[in-house]
Amino acid sequence: MAAPRHQVTLRGSEGMWMVHGPPDYTDNVQFKRDDSSSCRVMAYSSDGSMFAWCNGQCTKVIRLSDYKLLHQFQLAKIAQLCFSPLGTYLATWQNYQAVKDNQLASHNLHIWNLKTGEVVNSTIQRKRAVWRPQWSANEKVCAVFASGGVLCYSDHDFGNIVARLQLPRMEGCVISEGDSPPSVAAYVPVVKGSPAFVRLYRYPNLGGEGAAIASKSFFKADNINMLWNKKGTALLAIASVDVDKTGKSYYGEQALHYLDTSGQGCTVALSKTGPIYSVDWNPNSSDFCVVYGFIPSKATLFNLKCEPLFEFGTGPRNTVYYNPQGTVLCLAGFGNLRGKMEFWGRSSLKLVSKIQADDSTQFEWCPDGEHFLTATCSPRLRVGNGYKMWHYSGKLFSEYSVPREKELWEVVWKPFPAGTFPSKPVIAQQQSAKQVDAKPAVYRPPNASKTAASSFKLNEEEPAETLSDKALSKNALKNKKKREAKAKAKQQEVIGSPLDSRTSEQRDALAMASYVLGQAHHTPVTPISAQDENIATETDKKIKSLRKKLKAIEKLKEQKAGGKVLEANQLEKVQGEAALVKELQQLELNG
Repeated sequence: MAAPRHQVTLRGSEGMWMVHGPPDYTDNVQFKRDDSSSCRVMAYSSDGSMFAWCNGQCTKVIRLSDYKLLHQFQLAKIAQLCFSPLGTYLATWQNYQAVKDNQLASHNLHIWNLKTGEVVNSTIQRKRAVWRPQWSANEKVCAVFASGGVLCYSDHDFGNIVARLQLPRMEGCVISEGDSPPSVAAYVPVVKGSPAFVRLYRYPNLGGEGAAIASKSFFKADNINMLWNKKGTALLAIASVDVDKTGKSYYGEQALHYLDTSGQGCTVALSKTGPIYSVDWNPNSSDFCVVYGFIPSKATLFNLKCEPLFEFGTGPRNTVYYNPQGTVLCLAGFGNLRGKMEFWGRSSLKLVSKIQADDSTQFEWCPDGEHFLTATCSPRLRVGNGYKMWHYSGKLFSEYSVPREKELWEVVWKPFPAGTFPSKPVIAQQQSAKQVDAKPAVYRPPNASKTAASSFKLNEEEPAETLSDKALSKNALKNKKKREAKAKAKQQEVIGSPLDSRTSEQRDALAMASYVLGQAHHTPVTPISAQDENIATETDKKIKSLRKKLKAIEKLKEQKAGGKVLEANQLEKVQGEAALVKELQQLELNG
């Protein structure tokens, strides 16, 4: 049987077209390119059998097995569209515009039956954030967010509302896709001093006293982002406020909360302060990873008890992505970061590779779980638009840049039915595929002279004392001379001088020893030279530093014995204990 052929669809100012992915990288000639510069939205069905897009004139649906046009709807201003899980329906949404004396014409959310091409449900939905109808995995339940709350339809009957979820000022609702019957999560923000809350319900019992199977309330929550695991048994809720009253964070404040369908709930304890950048569930629903804390941010793997399983340390990261099989985890820094990516084996929890893709604004795994693409898209970046296809081991397979003055808006992999690509052993990076970080260039202000500009560096590589005196201000030059005079005085100090750095007890002891020995042998005691003293002082400093490191290692060993999971750099410290002990013994013996 031939291996499935991957492909990506690109949308930009040049129109919309399809390109084959690995192993070949050629244009898909079976799909007739749409040259319209108004292709603002596109979507695949979940199994990759159908594709839909709006080109600014109409909305089309094609079958990908033979690229035959199935439907063409006279909808020119579609802003959002999606397929139902089994591809039975297509939902379309456009910005709301009231039509006077014709409420039916004001309907902007439509659900189309793709077998008949007819509208089966139509309503008014003003909010883009909650436009999307949600289905259970078997499509037996459909939930639509409307002005009357969340309306639930059953067994493809859109003429009969079988359940309704109504909460005052409800702002969001998410239905689980993996559980049967499905669960529904809803949230209400902070309202006039009342706390915000997230509640879980089991369909069809969505109303009445005590209907919620789990609930979590909190005060700091202007917005809440809810994420079900694939099995539909647990939910993560990221509560955020737009303004951090302490003034410590530009991103406001965030907190991560956990709820499950058994009624349990808790706040996920994060060990570093700062914003929560990204959260992702493992596709097997057994664990999740969080990237959080001020840059360099931290990444931690948690189990379903919200206990840390592994610490990935810190780095320039703000996103996390599991591959579709859950065998590889990508930690990356995109947007205002430099595009560094780390790939970790999930079972081994070992680093597989490090790659860098500068100026990336989009990351997406290929359905095979081995390849991925990075793209630079507009409007996030309007220059240098294009995409690259990689293997997670570090190999770059293909890249494409759009012509100058053109823009790329979106790149999407074609999906495949679940189980098409089984998991494979994780491949470690080859030496030839290693990506070397580019050394930051020297920053030179536009009006700086050559002499002065040499002192401006992204990473300081030399001490300030080595800079040219001409490049220093008057105050800086004055401070430099003071430091030089002080250093010269230290080199010339002797015992008994006012600049002697010894303590009073040390000076008294040396004076007594000099007197006694001088009386006994009638020979003066030769003062210790500054050079010998510096050697002794340096040895004492090294001994003190080594003892401090060994004391810290003892604390780490106690924490590990108590069950705490140590980070990678902490484990390296513990492993280096023997070498430190040997060095300390040698210094004490020579001293």
